[in-house]
Order: sequence, then structure tokens, then C-alpha cells
Amino acid sequence: MRLSSILLVLIGFGVAGGSVYAARDYIEIQAKAGADGAMATVAVLVAARDIPLGQPIEPHMVATQSWPVDSVPPGVFTDAAMVLPAPGEEPRRAMRAIAQGELLTAARVSDWGEKVTIAQTLAEGARAMAINVDAQTAVGGFVTPGDSVDVVMTQGNGDMLRAVTILQNIRVIGVDQDSSEETDSPAIARTVTVEVTPDQGQRLALAQQAGTLSLSLRDPDAAVDAILPAINLNDLLMIEPEPVEVAAPVEAAPVRRSITVRRAGVVSNEDY
Repeated sequence: MRLSSILLVLIGFGVAGGSVYAARDYIEIQAKAGADGAMATVAVLVAARDIPLGQPIEPHMVATQSWPVDSVPPGVFTDAAMVLPAPGEEPRRAMRAIAQGELLTAARVSDWGEKVTIAQTLAEGARAMAINVDAQTAVGGFVTPGDSVDVVMTQGNGDMLRAVTILQNIRVIGVDQDSSEETDSPAIARTVTVEVTPDQGQRLALAQQAGTLSLSLRDPDAAVDAILPAINLNDLLMIEPEPVEVAAPVEAAPVRRSITVRRAGVVSNEDY
């Protein structure tokens, strides 16, 4: 029994040692293959830190990174002089918030000295409109730039109080004066700026005068619901409307027709 145990231990050591040598040989072969077929790369410019919308591009914000030549996206910069201004020149600015490590491309960086405003982030034909909000109507401050919301209008009072969803899947582009989509901390806002079409802008302007607007956060990838009907307190409390008594129709009195007859100087009215 002892001899067999010793033999098993020796066999185990032999197998383990052979596995180590085999693994080492495999790694050496793969490393050699990688060195022989090394992929060609090019140095591209990336953001060395988060760059807010409208921020001038400065040297400490730029870094280089190796990128496979075959997969370089269009519009990338390969030379710092293409992004950083020479002495006395106006800077280029971030056309939108750029996260650390993102590629700097022509679509994300303005021209030399170009002014960058929130209007440049709008889709073609879109408008920016502000909505007055508070903690209750803006999801407790959890609405941030880049979110998608539905807009609900509440109108009336007492038994006539009702609510209706007037807009769906609307992109938030600013909260107070903050338009950075990198903002992730909740804050109580007084205004929320949203991106709307001209028609939606008219509806929104009218709704702000007609009642109170509330925002509800939504998944931007979720399908837009069908048109939602307005609801009132009776719908909420599931109160059936009282039946309306319909009065029986009143028969109209027959129409009396008569003619005036003159006979030998005597005038009389006769029915017909």
C-alpha cells in the first residue's frame, strides 16, 4: 500500500512538471507569432481628462494612444498641432462633452476660435425650450442632461382636476446652466431645457400657461406609447359616473292652420 502511494505521488509530480513545460513552450510560440505578425498602429489624439462642452482644448487635456491603422475612424487627429493653438491663436473647443479616453475627432472639436453654444448640440430642425420645475415636478432632481423624459400636464382643481401626457421621449439638453452629459449627481433645478420640434414647442408653450408640468424619467430605447388619454380624479378613484336621466320627449302640439274668409262683408277665420 505504501509503495503504491509513493508511485502515485511520483506520477503526479511528473504530470504537473510536464504540463508546466508544455504551457511555457506554448506561450513562447504565441509570443513569437505575435511579434512576427505585429499589427501596424498609428498614434492618435485622445482626451487625457473629461472635457466639458465649450471648454477650450489645452495641452494637459490631450494625450496620444496607439490605434490599429486599419480601424482608425474618420476625422481623428494624429498631430497635436492640429488641435492645440499656436501662440496668439484662438483655441479650438469641445463641441460636446468628451469623456477621458475618447478620441478627439473633427466632429467633436470646433474650428479655431469658433464659439460653442448649446444650440450646436441640437438635431437638425430642433428647438430648445425651458420648462419651469421644482423638486416634485423634476423627479426629485434626478433629471440630468442626456436623459429622456415624458412631459405631463396637470390642470384644473377639485373634481375637475385632470392630467394628460403631452410629450413623450423628449431629450433633456440642460438643467439650469449645466449642459454636460457627464453630470451624474442629483440637484434641485429651477429650469430644465429640452429638445423639441417646432410643433412640440408650441404645445409646450401652451401647456405651461394652461397648467403645471411634471417630468417623468424614461428609458430612451423603449417604444413610444400610443396617445394616452387624459385622466381625472374619478378615473383615479375608480368612481363610476352617475347615470344621467334622460327626460321623455315632449310631443309637440299640433300646428293649427286657418284662413281668413270674407263673405258679404263678414270676416271669419276657418281651420283647415
